Amino acid sequence: MMDVTRGARGELVIRIAGTFDGMAASRLAGWLGEISSDDELVVDFSQVRDCHDLGLAAVACDLAQRGPHLQLRGLTRHQQRMLRYFGLDLEPGELQGEEEALG
Repeated sequence: MMDVTRGARGELVIRIAGTFDGMAASRLAGWLGEISSDDELVVDFSQVRDCHDLGLAAVACDLAQRGPHLQLRGLTRHQQRMLRYFGLDLEPGELQGEEEALG
């Protein structure tokens, strides 16, 4: 499941839940194509219970094109590392992993 809402600061928030596989990645890629690259965007993976590396690979390029307007939340260290392997190099302020989100 995915939904798009506005955050407290006006940013767009895409919340992903359940399984993030190739089909979910395709849906996310479609949404990313519809959102202006100038909009602040948060992609929240914190409710994903099963994240496939292939799904991450499929959206890494689209996410990388967002530049400084992107923040990712809820990724494990493994998922963060996989995105780096796929070319998405985010600064620590742009990446909130599971460890940081839990305190």
